[in-house]
Amino acid sequence: MKAILLVIDSFGIGALPDADKYGDYGANTALHICEAVTGDKWPNLRKMGLGNASEILGNTLPGCLPVERPSADFGVMAEKSPGKDTTTGHWELAGIVLETPFTVFPPDYPSFPDKLTMELSSLIGRDIIGNKSASGTEIIKELGDEHMITGSLICYTSADSVFQIAAEESIISPEDLYSICSAAREVCDKFNIGRIIARPFVRETDGSFRRTSRRRDFSIALPEKTVMDRLQSQKVNTIGIGKIGDIFNEQGLNESFHDKGNEACLNRLVSCMKHAPDKPEFLFVNLVDTDMLYGHRRDVRGYHDCVEYIDSRLPEISELLGKDDVLILTADHGCDPAFRGTDHTREYVPLLIFRIKKEGINLGKISSFSFIADYIHNLFSEKLLD
Repeated sequence: MKAILLVIDSFGIGALPDADKYGDYGANTALHICEAVTGDKWPNLRKMGLGNASEILGNTLPGCLPVERPSADFGVMAEKSPGKDTTTGHWELAGIVLETPFTVFPPDYPSFPDKLTMELSSLIGRDIIGNKSASGTEIIKELGDEHMITGSLICYTSADSVFQIAAEESIISPEDLYSICSAAREVCDKFNIGRIIARPFVRETDGSFRRTSRRRDFSIALPEKTVMDRLQSQKVNTIGIGKIGDIFNEQGLNESFHDKGNEACLNRLVSCMKHAPDKPEFLFVNLVDTDMLYGHRRDVRGYHDCVEYIDSRLPEISELLGKDDVLILTADHGCDPAFRGTDHTREYVPLLIFRIKKEGINLGKISSFSFIADYIHNLFSEKLLD
């Protein structure tokens, strides 16, 4: 038996009731994409019931209308934890509900407290430049030349709880940057910062800068066990694909594949599904491109096309499911590309649970992402008792 949890990163489906506290009143990632891009869209997600899920919140998705007999159980989930970041969302999907939000920083210079920057600079022996909220591509354009001359670290944040460190690969190798981020992790633990993100980049022949695929995330230690830990105790093989290993510090994972980009992650998933495991498996997959490449850059068409690519791979994945297998699709937060700013948005996320030859039912509004963790745990518990 296999259970697959496929997270379309940032694919929100409507502002949460408390979205105004985050400046996100009116955000709706799925709806605004559908309104901006004409024509029919995402036929496989539509058949599963994506449009039906949106109707639960009173919103009709143009081009992705509800169907009479959806092939998957459908619903929407609210995030119970405070926040709207990757770590909080994924942790809640895995069963960890936070009571206290991670620390976020003011957008303008200086974003980080002096105590943090001085301790880190002293520890690593390099100065820090940036020290503000910024788009990663924009800040390396702004400060890349200074970094190349001085070797100073480009450090920046966003509306999420992140401390990002960018460095050009010929000045600081990715391996050395990872070591710097490990040191930063120890410092940032004192400030309850969710993630340290290594952002390697290179200078092109025309003098411009380009971020590479060697990004790596360093998450804060998990406060408790996740559904993966519980599954491991039941002798279920747990597999992380994409940035799952980074988000969970490899905790609870038997195997971890750090593939970069949606195509590579979906190819890895298909490869894993094709082998015949000798015990039950849980596969946890993050598809980051929707968020990283299109949501934050407010590229509506790019976001639409990225979901379209995911949609096009669903038949291939479905065909590899056995009669007892389950495919679950959801998201971890929103990042409405038609909304103001460049940050995540506090939204409901869609929930689609697909099994072969099983007609879907309406799951309605679900009060926490942790529904997924309980569902998966119960799924394997029931099967192992058969």
